[in-house]
Amino acid sequence: MGLREKLESGGFALTAEMAPPKGVNTSRFRECARGVKGRVDAVNVTDFQSAVVRISSLGAAIMLLEEGIEPVMQLTGRDRNRIAIQGELLAAGALGIKNILALTGDHPVFGDNRQAKPVFELDSVNILQIATLLMEGKDLAGNPLDGAPDFYLGASVTPLFNPLELQVLKMEKKIAAGAKFFQTQAVYDIEVLRRFREKTAHLDAKVLVGVIPLKSPGMANYMNKNVPGIFVPEGVIERLRNSENKVQEGLRIAAEFIMQAKEEKLCDGVHIMAIGAEENVPILLDMCGF
Repeated sequence: MGLREKLESGGFALTAEMAPPKGVNTSRFRECARGVKGRVDAVNVTDFQSAVVRISSLGAAIMLLEEGIEPVMQLTGRDRNRIAIQGELLAAGALGIKNILALTGDHPVFGDNRQAKPVFELDSVNILQIATLLMEGKDLAGNPLDGAPDFYLGASVTPLFNPLELQVLKMEKKIAAGAKFFQTQAVYDIEVLRRFREKTAHLDAKVLVGVIPLKSPGMANYMNKNVPGIFVPEGVIERLRNSENKVQEGLRIAAEFIMQAKEEKLCDGVHIMAIGAEENVPILLDMCGF
């Protein structure tokens, strides 16, 4: 059962995120992917995450297919105009990639090639609109296609946003453009998720809550200070501070959050972002009993 089938049938879906390698040595990427094969419904591949040069998301998605793993291909508007985005989507469709996560993308000033010129002709909503048009058998200019792709379209959302109503409006625009599922920014406070679920209960879309396992109090403090849309409560940081094995404690905290969210039916699934520690994802899945 794939991601679309799991979500649309009412199941609790699991996805994990993996950044493509920076270089042509793909051994660790493939090894980590094999570690979650058969245990998650799909694996996200990032599209030059944080504007850092890596193997493209399309290339990494193809590698996942070679390993027998269903990919979710992220696609941003930062580096491509409308021609390139349409071409990338058609290539994905022709190669059997079904899941697309549309993102606007981080500005190159945050990356490792800061002199790069951003494109940003299209944002995430525009990318969803284009993908929907392609599925209808025509390109953005109205020209017919010789064979249309079939995508399951997704987008991102930040539950900890003030005012939250603006995020809900953005979700509504993305759903109107074709989004069927959302993967959220990382959440650490169950009250944030409860409020988000309440405010979005009327929306016809599935939500996978983002989970980033913490590795240290320093990591938590850094995210609180530098990552918009993320807040780690002091009680969580104190647990990490008082633990002997902070990585294991971070995984336990994540597992407890996942199981509580699942038990309270606050989401339709979980999106695990291990950020450089993808080898720990199977451990987290074990802790959750998945």
